[in-house]
Amino acid sequence: MLPGEGPLARVPAVVVFVVVAAVFAVGVIVGGTVGAVLLGLLALGVAALLAATWPRLTPGERVVRALCLLVLVAIAVGQVVA
Repeated sequence: MLPGEGPLARVPAVVVFVVVAAVFAVGVIVGGTVGAVLLGLLALGVAALLAATWPRLTPGERVVRALCLLVLVAIAVGQVVA
């Protein structure tokens, strides 16, 4: 993450990690449409952060973060299909 002065700058990184991990875990465990919606919302947040930080990322960082987003979307789609 890039340091900034926005509203998320005041939230401790540990809290953000725990919330993201919890939403991911609930989305995977619950499964079905509800799980897919939770994972989709998480993917939207990741996409927004990726778009906001894109100009300042190195090409390697861009690839890794885009791959993480694609894996998250694939898992969300898998929740609906399965």
